[in-house]
Amino acid sequence: MDKKLSRREFLGTVGSAAAASAALVSGAAGAPASPTPQAAVKTLSKTTPCNKVVLEPFDYAGVTLRPSLWQRQASSARDFYLGLSNDDILHGYRAAAGAANAPGMALGGWADPNSDVVFGQWLQSMARMQRATGDKDLLEKAGILVSEYARCWPRLSGGGPAAGWNHYPYEKLVGGLIDMHHYGGHPDALALCDKITEAAVRTLNRDRIPASREPWELHSGRPLEWYTLPENLYRAYQVTGNAMYKEFADVWLYPAYWDKFAETNDPQGAQGVHAYSHCNSFSSAALAYDVTGDEKYLRSMRNFYDWVQMRQAYATGGYGPDERFVFSDGALGDSLETYSASFECPCCAWAAIKLAKYLMMFTGEARYGDWIERLLYNGIGAALWIKDRGTHMYYMDYHLGSALKYYSRNAFTCCSGTYFQNITEFSNFIYFKDAKSLCVNLYLPSEVEWKGPAGNVKIAQTTLYPEAETSTLRLTMDQPASFALKLRVPGWSKGMSIKVNGQAQTADIRPGQWATFSRVWRPGDTVEITIPLHFRRVPIDEQHPERIAIARGPAVYAQEDPHKWLSDIPATDDALDKLMKPLANDPAVFQIDNEPVVQQRNAFKPFYRFAELERYRMYFDTRHRRVLW
Repeated sequence: MDKKLSRREFLGTVGSAAAASAALVSGAAGAPASPTPQAAVKTLSKTTPCNKVVLEPFDYAGVTLRPSLWQRQASSARDFYLGLSNDDILHGYRAAAGAANAPGMALGGWADPNSDVVFGQWLQSMARMQRATGDKDLLEKAGILVSEYARCWPRLSGGGPAAGWNHYPYEKLVGGLIDMHHYGGHPDALALCDKITEAAVRTLNRDRIPASREPWELHSGRPLEWYTLPENLYRAYQVTGNAMYKEFADVWLYPAYWDKFAETNDPQGAQGVHAYSHCNSFSSAALAYDVTGDEKYLRSMRNFYDWVQMRQAYATGGYGPDERFVFSDGALGDSLETYSASFECPCCAWAAIKLAKYLMMFTGEARYGDWIERLLYNGIGAALWIKDRGTHMYYMDYHLGSALKYYSRNAFTCCSGTYFQNITEFSNFIYFKDAKSLCVNLYLPSEVEWKGPAGNVKIAQTTLYPEAETSTLRLTMDQPASFALKLRVPGWSKGMSIKVNGQAQTADIRPGQWATFSRVWRPGDTVEITIPLHFRRVPIDEQHPERIAIARGPAVYAQEDPHKWLSDIPATDDALDKLMKPLANDPAVFQIDNEPVVQQRNAFKPFYRFAELERYRMYFDTRHRRVLW
């Protein structure tokens, strides 16, 4: 590729190259669609045992979102993607396959002339969402897309894909096809995945040049993001048992970067590289650990996670100003003065949530749920919703002084793929389980059905958290059952308390841990969780202790209509909390109690409540404010 192309520009052109490969197709692309799988298919394909999982999510089954802002966001996303024309999604493939009058039109934006940049991610999301919701329409749509894409795929008779076929769309497509086989029961998905992988084994460029801070064009390595391939290839191996996938995954391991974190959470030379894809690469390390059992992968994941939390993350959980990891010398705080492209929200949130979920699965530790929680409320759950003809959010803006939410100028970028993946994950990171325990990771309105040690258990969770301090769990079961109920204690929290059937409990409740209640549970039991929501100051980094965001519980608050500086922000969390007073008509919106009436526009509300182009101030300098007049 042209060395001067940015990652965004390059991904906007991947369709052109892949379209050239589709010119090898024989057959009529405009013929009627192949039969789609039966919508009622529920049986998953068999999988090889996972070696290292100690705590499991519910794998997109048994969890239902109840009404909330995030349930509405998920419903809106489902309607948007379901409503996209199949003919438009497939137009570029059919045209390249030789159809003189391919129906529909190209989606446009980065998905012009074809859908390579998002196609695999959309298939994966549809496969998972329909499993979570039983959505027959979504499954039917995904089935048609797979069958029609298969008709456009070249007949592999030795030539294979043309030179333009590349790593990025291939890796995403593997994930989508494997999930359409595993979760969607599509009769052709696995055979197609085998074919494209056989072609990729023969033809993909294997240079594997590590990413580097300099020269600039190597920020994502060469070929582009090659180091993200192992995750879905190892998943394909686990689902199918086909050694081809494992052997090909082994090719793309990334010790040049992962080993920087093998023994330390403050490494040298880790900055300057592309933030999303390097965070995403640790999901490949996760699958390498699961398949091989090599503890070095897990150590690297742990240390990378801690490095991001200590050195790279904003109060929101976001990271990667201008899409890069930064020096650990105050550069993150300095970035607030320089960049409005603070956080590549859908993509970076997707990589981070996956990593945190894998770490929770492999270690059983509750602390990894904190990042998921922050990104739900301040990241993907605070993003502008996708709409119109692929209009979606790309960057979040934390610029010092004044910022706003805005849509990307480009339609259907990579973030329109990861947006759907994130939304599909909502129901999959609320609860976890092992053979004898049910774990509540997030306090989100929902229901879960679990096959416990003594039969089926159903829990309905009712809450207005994080705008209210309580969440109530009501248990339903066929008969009394003995098991452990584990509740995540947020790392930022103080004074969390639990009542069972109205009686206060004396369990060990420590921030960053599970609060565990082992007992014989009976039908109708209730658990009331109270997590006090206090305001606190969150410094951007060690070098800027007075450059702060303001958080209440897991939610970052921003100042509305920032016309002028606040007269004062208290120097301690306790003083700040005492001065913040809720509005009478909306107890989730606060004002500084001692502000003059003329400044009462300076109200604070959760960041997720801000709309498109609504001005806000998220970060504040509380010291050294220069007098300008």
